[in-house]
Amino acid sequence: MKIAKLAFVAALALASSAAFAQTIKIGFITSYSGLNGNLGPYMERAVRLYLKQHEKELGGVKVELITRDDTGPNPDKAKQLAQELVVRDKVNLLAGVIFTPNAMAMAPIATEAKVPFVIMNAGTAVITTRSPYMVRTSFTLWQSSYPLGQWAVKKYKTAYSLVSDFGPGHDSEEGFGKAFEEGGGKMLGKVRVPLQNPDWAAYMQRVKDAKPDVLMVFIPAGKTATAVMKNFSDLGLDKAGIKLIGPGDITTDEELPNMGDVALGVLTVHHYSAAADRPANKAFVEAWKKEYGAQETPNFVAVGAYDGAALIVEAIKQQKGKLDPDKTMEIFKQYKNANSPRGPISIDPETRDIVQNEYLREVRRVNGQLANVEIETVGTAVKDPWKEFQKKK
Repeated sequence: MKIAKLAFVAALALASSAAFAQTIKIGFITSYSGLNGNLGPYMERAVRLYLKQHEKELGGVKVELITRDDTGPNPDKAKQLAQELVVRDKVNLLAGVIFTPNAMAMAPIATEAKVPFVIMNAGTAVITTRSPYMVRTSFTLWQSSYPLGQWAVKKYKTAYSLVSDFGPGHDSEEGFGKAFEEGGGKMLGKVRVPLQNPDWAAYMQRVKDAKPDVLMVFIPAGKTATAVMKNFSDLGLDKAGIKLIGPGDITTDEELPNMGDVALGVLTVHHYSAAADRPANKAFVEAWKKEYGAQETPNFVAVGAYDGAALIVEAIKQQKGKLDPDKTMEIFKQYKNANSPRGPISIDPETRDIVQNEYLREVRRVNGQLANVEIETVGTAVKDPWKEFQKKK
């Protein structure tokens, strides 16, 4: 009897230790090399920071991040990596992704395998319609570009748009142009440039010759944005009286020091700035610098991943580490956070896209450093406008 009792106690202990050692695997695909390979580490660092801060809330459940490099906009590579992570590594979730084509290529895998997929950056509006197992914690380009057009047409009569020739660029062009023309403004021209290595000078000269009041630019955040700024200045568009504006990608926080004075005065609409004085943002930036160094600054890619990690942690907590794909998606759809570093956010249960504020920002010098200073909130609880317009058709 005593031996049986001891065996029972041992079995209980073993069961409890097995439950304690429960591990959730996240297949994390982002860009560590190729075009914008500098952005992948921001995404990963943000997820790891959130998990470290909230580890004690998980009740002993471990979270394993299995990272993979998609090498930039490379849909075939992204799909192959997603398949391997699902089939071989048996991940519970997929997450990450900088580029739209990669997210689109991964959509069928999420659907077939019923693996929830948390998109932490890729911003083309249509993405979340490609799989019921996708949720997005970043943004859509329509969310920033449409309010940007609404704001711009109150100040300027003519505009020109210059965008990268892929999904997000097309969305930015369409969203801005629609709002600008609805408000009575005139688009003097629209140009789409190759995603990699465009000849900026030739395009900028075309804009200068058209003499618009304002030039709206969208290109993937990072080094490309700095090249655009320098060409805009070198060719004298600013001196010709053309105002440079865009969604926040063109003045992303970590790249501002490389841009120099040419960025001063550039106006953007975006959902996040590292310089925002919200208490939640100040705490986020402080934690980031403590973890990764005083000279390091989180950007909008980081905040999309940070909130994505919060979403994942909430699903793990509610299910006590035993993730069911459909229950997980239901939890995702109901997610709200009044205190994100970017302000109040929620997930639209209908579209599985983020709902968030949009801020007008100006690049100014603050304490000797360039910063995106939020001037006003131009949109409150903004849903993806593209999907809202589709409903009305």
